[in-house]
Amino acid sequence: MSLAISVLRLAICILSFPIYLLNFLGLWSWICKKWFPYFLASFTVTYNEQMGNKKRELFSNLQEFAGPSGKLSLLEVGCGTGANFKFYPPGCRVTCIDPNPNFEKFLFKSIAENRHLQFERFVVAAGENMNQVADGSVDVVVCTLVLCSVENQEQILREACRVLRPGGAFYFMEHVAAEHSTWNYFWQQVLDPVWYLVFDGCNLTRESWKALEQASFSKLKLQHIQAPLSWALVRPHIYGIKTKPNQASFELFLQRKQWKSTIISKPYFIQWFRNFSNCLI
Repeated sequence: MSLAISVLRLAICILSFPIYLLNFLGLWSWICKKWFPYFLASFTVTYNEQMGNKKRELFSNLQEFAGPSGKLSLLEVGCGTGANFKFYPPGCRVTCIDPNPNFEKFLFKSIAENRHLQFERFVVAAGENMNQVADGSVDVVVCTLVLCSVENQEQILREACRVLRPGGAFYFMEHVAAEHSTWNYFWQQVLDPVWYLVFDGCNLTRESWKALEQASFSKLKLQHIQAPLSWALVRPHIYGIKTKPNQASFELFLQRKQWKSTIISKPYFIQWFRNFSNCLI
């Protein structure tokens, strides 16, 4: 099987030689950054039509994570064209991050079409380094079709946990690797190298659920599904929510263990708990 994959990869590589040549010359990345927003603007329309019910299900309880003011503060990582905006609740304060500045005009078009939201700002940055967002400053982080293309999944999850307030939530929806025994996984392996080049760093064979399971959030709700999409290669999906530990619930846990009276007032414990709340993954 591995020989067949190698032979087919070579054949596709030969057919895709112009792209590989442009990449070798250092030109393809610039071209891809320019054209990819146009592709995604078209693709997300179809994706939302086919996945709209799942997105509505996923985002149905967003408002429950609103802070004391009653307004939800939401950070979308890898916002792209703003395809998720219509699924967010009215009055939601949205901050967007994406490493590709060419998405900006598409993003502002989506903002104009979704007046029910309060747009805060657009930050050009990678999700692995969101130092322009303060610790514990948002109620919710949203990440859809992003973990497939980031350089370091563990780091982006670490950053998401850092910027979330205690008790906040990380929402995700991602295409992932198919089951290894399937023909779909076979073709994912065959096409993965050229797919990575054409679609701006997207990986077909990532098992993103593993990084999510290992990240030190307090709870994980994750579902595997076969998405009702036209492209079979990206039908395997996961979606769900991870929540950051809540300070109040953690202190209650200490009380039940009768530890609070002996250690919680100590300075070293307070500093440790602050670090814990900032989620060392």
